[in-house]
Amino acid sequence: MGRNGSIKRGAAAAAPPSFTVNPADYRLMEEVGYGAHAVVYRALFLPRNQTVAVKCLDLDQLNNNIDEVQREAQIMSLIDHPNVIRAYCSFVVEHSLWVIMPFMTEGSCLHLMKIAYPEGFEEPVIASILKETLKALEYLHRQGQIHRDIKAGNILIDSAGVVKLGDFGVSACMFDRGDRQRSRNTFVGTPCWMAPEVLQPGTGYNFKADIWSFGITALELAHGHAPFSKYPPMKVLLMTLQNAPPGLDYDRDRRFSKAFKEMVAMCLVKDQTKRPTAEKLLKHSFFKTAKPPESTMKGMLTDLPPLWERVKALQLKTQHNWL
Repeated sequence: MGRNGSIKRGAAAAAPPSFTVNPADYRLMEEVGYGAHAVVYRALFLPRNQTVAVKCLDLDQLNNNIDEVQREAQIMSLIDHPNVIRAYCSFVVEHSLWVIMPFMTEGSCLHLMKIAYPEGFEEPVIASILKETLKALEYLHRQGQIHRDIKAGNILIDSAGVVKLGDFGVSACMFDRGDRQRSRNTFVGTPCWMAPEVLQPGTGYNFKADIWSFGITALELAHGHAPFSKYPPMKVLLMTLQNAPPGLDYDRDRRFSKAFKEMVAMCLVKDQTKRPTAEKLLKHSFFKTAKPPESTMKGMLTDLPPLWERVKALQLKTQHNWL
């Protein structure tokens, strides 16, 4: 891996362990994630008896043409940064594109909050998670890539507490459906995390849109849900465009530091030119004292049931809520 986290190309690239493009070499096991156009399975790569994640994208339902989807999966395989999920390989199986990726044993931050932390995380944990996510963003932006889907559901954790940003590239598919499934006819995902300039046709947006989504994600980790998440998509769109930006309330959110509140406010500025870059944001005092997530999250991940059992429980709960 390059010291500066650059994307390497050609024969000199340090290739990930060689995974085959033969579907018979993979045994799909439990479902560990799902979205409008994809299901993610825990799977076994049989030649090495190694656990991986296999994302199966339904190509019939995706609007993108297959070449474009495969090109995005190819970009994912060139990623070389410790905080971004990398695709080992991808191939077409009948009407699906299978993307082979590392298996993140603890799932997403959204999973974790829904199962054990419905009111959100403590500030030291949030600082750890956000700093790793920001390092991933800084890397992607340096490579000229916009993630476009920053949210707790796409921040993945393994058993050691390592944090990686997922669902980069082939982003029509989500790790967590949640309330977003109901809005698929109106938007891809929901506007809860989307910057005002993304929601307003014709204005044009750049990588600063990810900084807005990062600020919304900070609020999501602090409260257990994104601002406006209880409203229907069109209402969220109007509120995002017309209301003052959301933030941490100085009275209600007393448990959070001034530095945290300031950092969030810097991200959630409607004028994209006034938002900091990821590189500049990393220098903010809030991140100066952030400890590695391996230390802050250690105790949080013990005694939790396996990821697939948690996903099943959440699916049943969601179905029950919809009835």
